[in-house]
Amino acid sequence: MSRITEELADQLARETIAAAEQLGDENLIAEVAKVIGVASTTTQEAFMTAIRVRLSEVRARKFLAERLARGPKNPGAPRVELGSTRILDVPEDKPDAH
Repeated sequence: MSRITEELADQLARETIAAAEQLGDENLIAEVAKVIGVASTTTQEAFMTAIRVRLSEVRARKFLAERLARGPKNPGAPRVELGSTRILDVPEDKPDAH
């Protein structure tokens, strides 16, 4: 994928997210993606990737802010050394967790 495609798709993703928030219309994203896809599936894929990345970043920042607001899980417990466990050591990654 070319750099210009990614840059244009990302800018359009930013503008579309802002417009969807302003209008209160989440379907706007799908509508714009459909319009793009008629002309270029490559640009449509870049647009949807940018949308997913930007929306997931918003969700992650919200989660992080909420988690920080709750404070430590065990206030008196010793601090865990970062990097001492797998980064994605979440229940979905554990074979026996399903």
